[in-house]
Amino acid sequence: MLFAIWALIIGATLITMALLGTLLKRLPLSPGILFLAIGYALGPAGWALLTPDPLLHSAELEKVAEVGLLISLFAVGLKLGVPLRDQRWYLPLRLAFPSMALTVVFVAAIGIFLFDLSTGAAILLAAILAPTDPVLASDVQVEGSSDRDRLRFGLTAEGGLNDGAAFPVVLLGLGLLGLHDFGGGWRWLAVDVVWAIAGGLAIGGALGALIGKLVLYLRTRHQEAVGLDEFLALGLIAIAYGVALLSLASGFLAVFAAGLALQRIKEHSKSGNPAVPAKVTVVLGAESEKGLATHSDHAGVYMIEAVQGFNGQLERLAEMVLVLVTGAMLSYTYLPDRAIWFLLLLFFVARPVSVWLGLLGASGVSRDQRILISWFGIRGIGSIFYLMYAINHGLPEPLASLLIAITLTTVAASVLVHGISVTPLMALYARRKPRRRR
Repeated sequence: MLFAIWALIIGATLITMALLGTLLKRLPLSPGILFLAIGYALGPAGWALLTPDPLLHSAELEKVAEVGLLISLFAVGLKLGVPLRDQRWYLPLRLAFPSMALTVVFVAAIGIFLFDLSTGAAILLAAILAPTDPVLASDVQVEGSSDRDRLRFGLTAEGGLNDGAAFPVVLLGLGLLGLHDFGGGWRWLAVDVVWAIAGGLAIGGALGALIGKLVLYLRTRHQEAVGLDEFLALGLIAIAYGVALLSLASGFLAVFAAGLALQRIKEHSKSGNPAVPAKVTVVLGAESEKGLATHSDHAGVYMIEAVQGFNGQLERLAEMVLVLVTGAMLSYTYLPDRAIWFLLLLFFVARPVSVWLGLLGASGVSRDQRILISWFGIRGIGSIFYLMYAINHGLPEPLASLLIAITLTTVAASVLVHGISVTPLMALYARRKPRRRR
């Protein structure tokens, strides 16, 4: 009977989202707010159909968040069509490394000051809340691989990079708490930081390029390996993550880099227009798909469009599930003392000051873009994963309960305030952009 109720709820939610998708795009809020409210209603505070106690089910919640994060990172990599030598990459690199490091310092100091945390616990809290998540406010994502807007590109690429870059800081916090053997500062710096980041990007990039070129070669030269692009997407995510973890590198950065490298495969097509295969398919019908998939002019673009289409739908489904679960988890926690002060300092001091310092001397970034980048430090799936990862490494229950309360409060507040403000702010940005050009 319980399964039947669950089937009814999931089915009704999915159909409602499909029917109201166009309406929701016109509303001044993101779908994440609706998912969060539904999740809270399904939790113990409502119908008690969803009971994800973060202390009792941390292992299962970690795996769910891990899978959702991998799907999101691969999707982000597939959307970034800016060449790697383009100067636009300086913006997300500054945001994902110097600015994120400054955010960790500021949030750790706030944790010590407001919640009387130890140094290790404060660094762990800062690392949990360091990664940003543009998926929860899709209006700030790039609209396609041809989107060159610095604001959208910077925020999207930042979310792909700092989810992996935050992991060494999590390990540092656990090490200072005695819950992880990081072998002293030099081993942590050499293995957990330098090799994890560089190795993850190199492994993912190599696998994405190798597998993409192999598929393209088989399709254009031998008319083989046609179809099942969904298997290609899931297989590349899995193999990049597995090889990186076995090599002690960052699996998250590997998956992001794999999506980034696979997206470059379309450059091997002679046709530079990504819309050509889609237009031809619409005109000629489904029977032309195999011809497009194996045509030397269009095979690369066709493959990427197919993978992007599948992974985009999978990303939306993962977002819905994880935000529903987060909403249900709110019933198991409490609003910490001084939580309002923490949120105000995080959103209006730590993030803006870190962005401002990290972008000192950066050229090509307008005042409007700096302001919006400072505001849209959205917290989401990455924070949930790192929270569960830390709990599963043996956090004492009092500290675990406090970190759960702070993290879930921050994520819920971020979903609400950023989800409400994203549509009007991005609309204002779009109106002001032509004016700045003139």
